Amino acid sequence: MSAATVYLDNHDGQEGYFSMPMGGVHVLHCFRRVMANHRVYKPSLCIVLRGAKQIVFGGDMLAYGPMQCLIVSMDMPACGQIVEASPDESFVGITIDLDPAVMHEVIEQMDAPPVAPADAGPALFVESVDAPLAECLLRLFRLADQPQAAPVLHPSIMREIYYWLLSGPHGGELRRQVQPDTHNDRIVKAISLLRANYTQRVRVEQLADVARMSPSSFHQHFKAMTSMTPLQFQKQLRLLEARRLMVAEAAGVADAAYQVGYESASQFSREYSRMFGASPKRSAMELRATMA
Repeated sequence: MSAATVYLDNHDGQEGYFSMPMGGVHVLHCFRRVMANHRVYKPSLCIVLRGAKQIVFGGDMLAYGPMQCLIVSMDMPACGQIVEASPDESFVGITIDLDPAVMHEVIEQMDAPPVAPADAGPALFVESVDAPLAECLLRLFRLADQPQAAPVLHPSIMREIYYWLLSGPHGGELRRQVQPDTHNDRIVKAISLLRANYTQRVRVEQLADVARMSPSSFHQHFKAMTSMTPLQFQKQLRLLEARRLMVAEAAGVADAAYQVGYESASQFSREYSRMFGASPKRSAMELRATMA
């Protein structure tokens, strides 16, 4: 934690989301609870050093506090929120992008790789940060003060991080997510198709064909991984993109709705309000103000 404090002091102790010299590593510092943030999470390791967060995906919620981490093993629409932060005890977290291909290489080099569970399970999970992983984080913070060394040393630290994650309590689940031609791998391929065609009407049978499963088996595995049905997953992708269009490109409500595939602006407004807790127009205005 002292290394993180030194890093933040170098940024004058300000709030913000800071990029470290090594690619794909960010530090988040906040003095207050932050409103829920809906977005598509990429494969990543999200570690809380101080404070607490929670994430909601589908019908599930995970909470994690100091020296705990959230592991996201695939692209996933979810809603994260800082739930413990104050001027006296600010929130500090670090987010590290994960590369499934490199993780698979590490698995291939392990003498005793983790055993993947037979049953399908969620693609997000929380675990404690043990001593070896904490040591890797300390070296990342130290590396931030030596940007010329980051390109050389960062990859080896990342491989070590993968090793300790794979050796941890959820190593088997991680292996299942990155192993080629498993049920999970085929679900991820179907999700890629869904993401590429989220504005169109995509039938479950099409997705099941891509995953080389029966529709019933596909539906079961999809929901086990994401805690959502394919339709709910697509709906969240549409609403997130519509919000981006309204905030970043100043699109009108009806225009954003039609661009992401809705045929009815009123249905879009109902579903948007249900997800974000405010009407599309109000939500976009509040987000613009927050970003400003």
